[in-house]
Amino acid sequence: MRVAAFLAGMLVAASAAAQDHAVTPGNLEGRPGAESASPLQARLDAAPRGARVLVDAGTYRGDLVIERPVHLVGVGRPVLEGSGSGSVVRIRAADVTIEGFDVDGLGHGDLGRDTSGIHVAAPRATVKDCRVKRALFGVYLREAPGSTVQGTVIEGVPGLEPGEKGSGIHVWNTDGFTLTDNRIYEARDGLYIQSSPHGFVARNVASHVRYGLHYMFSDDNVFEDNRFEYAAAGSAIMYSNRIRFRRNQFLHNRGFASVGLLFKACDDVVAEDNLIADNARGIFLEGSNRDVFRRNIIAESDVAIVLYDSCARIRFEGNSFVANLSPLMLVGRRTDTVVAGNYWSENRELDLDGDGFADRPYRLSSVFDHMRGNLTAADLFAQGLAATALGAAETAFPVLTAITVEDSRPLARPPALPLVPRPERQTRSARLAGLALSLGLVAVGGAAAAAARGSRRR
Repeated sequence: MRVAAFLAGMLVAASAAAQDHAVTPGNLEGRPGAESASPLQARLDAAPRGARVLVDAGTYRGDLVIERPVHLVGVGRPVLEGSGSGSVVRIRAADVTIEGFDVDGLGHGDLGRDTSGIHVAAPRATVKDCRVKRALFGVYLREAPGSTVQGTVIEGVPGLEPGEKGSGIHVWNTDGFTLTDNRIYEARDGLYIQSSPHGFVARNVASHVRYGLHYMFSDDNVFEDNRFEYAAAGSAIMYSNRIRFRRNQFLHNRGFASVGLLFKACDDVVAEDNLIADNARGIFLEGSNRDVFRRNIIAESDVAIVLYDSCARIRFEGNSFVANLSPLMLVGRRTDTVVAGNYWSENRELDLDGDGFADRPYRLSSVFDHMRGNLTAADLFAQGLAATALGAAETAFPVLTAITVEDSRPLARPPALPLVPRPERQTRSARLAGLALSLGLVAVGGAAAAAARGSRRR
């Protein structure tokens, strides 16, 4: 099977799946019946507007609807255990805060009705320091502008296939929202954001999900200091413009065609100071325009960049590409991508004049990379002597008419990139340890080359 054809099929499937999910949610759940209601319901109904309601430790079985602005506080982590027939907590009034609760959905509900641990359908809600488990959706923000989910741990329903459960945090048709310091595991997607502009997403972790970040038709969002790992894709960003990615980590997204950071029809995106490491494909771009990748580390991927010719005016500048099997897979017959001032660990060109740049441009693709796009098994030989020999032969005596993509001024040594995050100890693997070793050896090699130049001049 041709790798490029497989990736194209994957993108079509992902786009179709995204379009399937880009639909209006189910009918809004109302008040639970008396047989399903929480024992806290009467107390909430009687609370004055704006009241601070303290709930002592214990287990409260049944579903709870909040229809007036209150601040509901759990003391000693009380458990709100759902009835199993609908969302456990349903926020239907503006300016509600819920914090300090464990919420248990019991693994039951209906995806068609958006059954959630905490379902919000009102402005300016705050969900803080909660733990949600065994709910089809963890926290669902439906037309909830100005809402915040903070410091909440969400674990999906164990044993269910991704299509049988919802996202950890699901945001729909919400203009302005904040998601910070949350931890999400075993959901369908970690963060799913649709038709929701002006969001701020920071310091979240999504692990062991389908897509860590799944994004549809949402413009002008900022993502900072998040970690998306151990997924089919660290991210799948589609039909969204003017997104800012800063200091995020996309790690260990492995599988034959898994991706660290995927863009489909995303324009004017800026990705700065991110760590994209140990992925089957590092960055995947299709149908996107004027995106900028600056000061990122892209490392230990089978292919660092997959670029379709439907993209225009993409820029890669000041990035560090380390220990990737291949720097680029270009799908199509044209590109106007600008690649300049990046570091490539496999580039053997010297810096004899000492200006910090290799003396000749670095060509991102070779005859062997051309073969890799047409023969899956070629990956097995990508680090071998034959691949090196073929690349050298093609450079000396070019015989193919492949599209040439070059870094016009490749860096001779890896840039410092102090803002790029380093993986936490518990996420480190032998591969990331290898990344650190690779960077260290490259730095030593650069110092040695500089010393050699100095001795020759003397």
